[in-house]
Amino acid sequence: MDTPQKLVKTDCEEILHRFQQQESVRFEIFSKIWREMKFSEIFYGLPAQHEKRKFSRLILDTACSYLLPPYSFQIRVGGLYLLYSLYRCQTFSPPEQIRVALKDWEYVEKFEKDALEAKHLDVVYILHQLMCFKAFHFTAMPTLLTFQKKRQKEKPRLCEGFIERASRPQELINIELLEELSNIHDIYGKLKTSASLMSEDAPTPVNLTHKDLIPKLRSTVVDFYTWQQKRIESDEEDYSGEGTSSQQESSKRAEKLAAIKSRAFGQATEAAKSRRHRQVEVDLTSNQAGPSNSSGHTRLSKPSLKVRTNENLHISSDLWKEATATTKISRLTALDFVPEEKPKKNYRKSNKKVKTAKEST
Repeated sequence: MDTPQKLVKTDCEEILHRFQQQESVRFEIFSKIWREMKFSEIFYGLPAQHEKRKFSRLILDTACSYLLPPYSFQIRVGGLYLLYSLYRCQTFSPPEQIRVALKDWEYVEKFEKDALEAKHLDVVYILHQLMCFKAFHFTAMPTLLTFQKKRQKEKPRLCEGFIERASRPQELINIELLEELSNIHDIYGKLKTSASLMSEDAPTPVNLTHKDLIPKLRSTVVDFYTWQQKRIESDEEDYSGEGTSSQQESSKRAEKLAAIKSRAFGQATEAAKSRRHRQVEVDLTSNQAGPSNSSGHTRLSKPSLKVRTNENLHISSDLWKEATATTKISRLTALDFVPEEKPKKNYRKSNKKVKTAKEST
């Protein structure tokens, strides 16, 4: 089951996706989509007051993330309109404020400056309205911190369709700039050749110019643009064919597991310290994955300690006779030796003799 945060994020992405399809940054277009989706009724599902405030904090934090980079300018405008509409549609008083970290406010100020330079006055007006209502709550951290909280939050998933593509190289390297660079490059080359001719001491001039500088610069920018377009198309194809790609990934994973198993059965692992006296042989003839009928590991039987001692120990004849001769200790340790029973003394007869001796005295 999806969490409320994921469901809220899905709703916000839906309204911003519709706003992106209009290819406009006007507040009139956004308000029309807002009314069509009946987005203001999102606060009507919670009757309790404390639950409403908690839900308002959640949805305002989610919408505020679309006001900041790395999203495109149009998505950031839609995020600003969404924040304004959600703040004004809260059903309790005083309304919940929008939490903004101080480190992120500079991005908002730059966003306002860009909108003012592009003469998007409705964007600037909506931002000033939020500031007049004191809707922003400036904090040190973007999220609330909890003392001794060990659970790690998942990183937010960025929508690839909303992220701004890198277009600075195409904007920087234009035709006028290339022509100007070409003229400067030619002038510099002529000055260098004239300076090298005037200096008679230097045998060979130092080559400080790059040949074909302007064509290489232009081809690099074109290659970057074509790579970017191919990546966008591949991302769209992957999104459309998600089912087939998942099947291909599962088949590749199965092949990798089979290869790992085949390598594992062909290698002998290092034995533990308690089992290092057992020698292991590996059958490298079978390269098939999985268990085979003939066991690859065979155990070699070693002679016992007594046999190895008799083979390695050499005793002279005299010592061997003394060692094999029967002694008292050898008889006691032998299994077939039965010790002689000592005669038991009759203590009753001895007691009677003592009594008769006493009576006679």
